Amino acid sequence: MISAPNLTLKVVELFIITTFAFKEAWELACNSSQGAIVVVPKNKIYHLKPIDFFGPCNSPLIVNIHGTIKATVHHSDYKAHGRRRWLYFANVQNLRVEGGGIINGNGRTWWQKSCKINIAIPCKEAPTALTFSQCSNLRVAGLRIRNAQQMHLSFNKCVNVKALNLSVTAPGNSPNTDGIHVSETHNIHIKNCVIKTGDDCISVVSGSQNVRATDITCGPGHGIRSSS
Repeated sequence: MISAPNLTLKVVELFIITTFAFKEAWELACNSSQGAIVVVPKNKIYHLKPIDFFGPCNSPLIVNIHGTIKATVHHSDYKAHGRRRWLYFANVQNLRVEGGGIINGNGRTWWQKSCKINIAIPCKEAPTALTFSQCSNLRVAGLRIRNAQQMHLSFNKCVNVKALNLSVTAPGNSPNTDGIHVSETHNIHIKNCVIKTGDDCISVVSGSQNVRATDITCGPGHGIRSSS
């Protein structure tokens, strides 16, 4: 349970809007001993390069996304991250990421260079739009995740997760755009989500336990898949 925080950080009021600004807001919140909220205000569009939000933090955190966050279209910006991730939360406990805002991966520039679209192009990895790795007591709710570079939302090695009221969409012909990917994660409930992508709506792979998906609208896409 996250108690009422004592510190609210509005990204737009604290810094010039850059990737560095988001990182600085996160560091201030993460280092707060009284709990904090990071607010991404509505009616604004923020263009971000790949960014890591690392824990552990000193107290529970809330990230309220009300505006639109869009990924850089420059593939060279991803080199330091191995082309695998864009927004990346790792080793954070007691975290809520929520709000009615949009996370847009600007995936079209990646889809055009996919070997599934053009067999003459060598197959390469593309970034996951939003990743949570080794997080516990996590709630992700109310977000609209659009046009991921590859996977939209990934939970890796997380424990006690609620993914609620999410809208995840990409064109039906977009390659490898899984909606929600679950790997080595325990005790996760995916509920009341609309997932319309070009690949699996939900994919669950080995090492995951107690995975529940209820009230899911799926399609177009390849359905819900579990593999060992």
